[in-house]
Amino acid sequence: MVDLGEIVRGEGAQYLLTHDVWPVQRKAWRDIGQCQTEALGSMPATCDDCEAEYRLLGSCGNRSCPLCAGEARKKWLEAREEELLPVQYLHVVFAVPREFYVLAQYCPRAFYDAVMRATGQAVIDVGWSELHIQLGCYTQFHTWTQKLLKHLHAHVAVPAGGFSEGGSEWVPFEPGDLPAKALRKRFGTLLCRFVQDAARKGKFDCLPSTVKIEQLLVRARAHRWKVYAKPPFGGGGGLLRYLARYMYRVAITNRRIESYENRQVTFWCRTAAGTDEETLCTLEGQEFLRRFLMHVPPKRFVRSRSYGFLGNRKRKEMSARAVQLIDEGKERPSRAPFKPLRLCPECARRRGIRKTHFAPVLSPDVQSQIDIPLRPPPLGPIAA
Repeated sequence: MVDLGEIVRGEGAQYLLTHDVWPVQRKAWRDIGQCQTEALGSMPATCDDCEAEYRLLGSCGNRSCPLCAGEARKKWLEAREEELLPVQYLHVVFAVPREFYVLAQYCPRAFYDAVMRATGQAVIDVGWSELHIQLGCYTQFHTWTQKLLKHLHAHVAVPAGGFSEGGSEWVPFEPGDLPAKALRKRFGTLLCRFVQDAARKGKFDCLPSTVKIEQLLVRARAHRWKVYAKPPFGGGGGLLRYLARYMYRVAITNRRIESYENRQVTFWCRTAAGTDEETLCTLEGQEFLRRFLMHVPPKRFVRSRSYGFLGNRKRKEMSARAVQLIDEGKERPSRAPFKPLRLCPECARRRGIRKTHFAPVLSPDVQSQIDIPLRPPPLGPIAA
């Protein structure tokens, strides 16, 4: 089985010699290349079935790594499913015009923040202006296509209903009542405004002198912005499961990688958006690594956010209030919380569960091989 770490280890050294790499991309390259290998050592574990002692190879914990955060994804999905309302959902996709891609290339953190704010605020504003209710939504930012090309867009999950102005009533609506045209216009207005505000604050000062914010805004406004708004396949639960797949990783999963031979990577990709038909795509190893690294998110950028009555501060309270109004006081059935399953190699094989990060049996105490010296702790207090 080929994984992303094998490709990173095979192509990384040459790539760093021939390409400019951001620090966050270099860290992702190093972490993914060492993840679940002897370089990160091993840790003891106890099997939940036979209670035998075994050891697991260490994981890097990088949020771009496809091997890590599997349990975190399941916990996130479980928490969102607990908040899932018994109504229809809308899947809204906001596409960013290509005129703005240069901002993402030189100032990704500032521009991505502007996109996330614009998507969430557009949904809330159109809810008030067109439906006269307070909406809520989950947003998640993606930067890739199936072939790992640059495509900046935000996925938004919107319940088909909201609170009245006083918050005393739940007002449902049909999925077609939330107009994509109004969302498109409001998103364009807000994103241009937020880009202008960020430019005035100096957040785009690192742009080349040949790139002018005013010219980008004029060209972007001249184009027809793209917004997709339709009920998702599989309902709200299916949409949340889709968002959970890329909650703690980016661009590609190991399942899609078919082979890595002769410095070429072959992986599966869909033939067209919205279809399940897949075809094989082959890239040179260096090009594959370049495409993957350009989707590593900036440091401290939050890719998943919530707005409206689903905002973090009052999400639990407002979700419970919505369920109470929708179901007229019926209590939501309780579910057992997610519990990770720890299995030794033998029990995992017997259950048909495929794991690849068991430590070698002959050398249970694997020593770390990281050749990067750790930074000493600071001598004084660090300012907040």
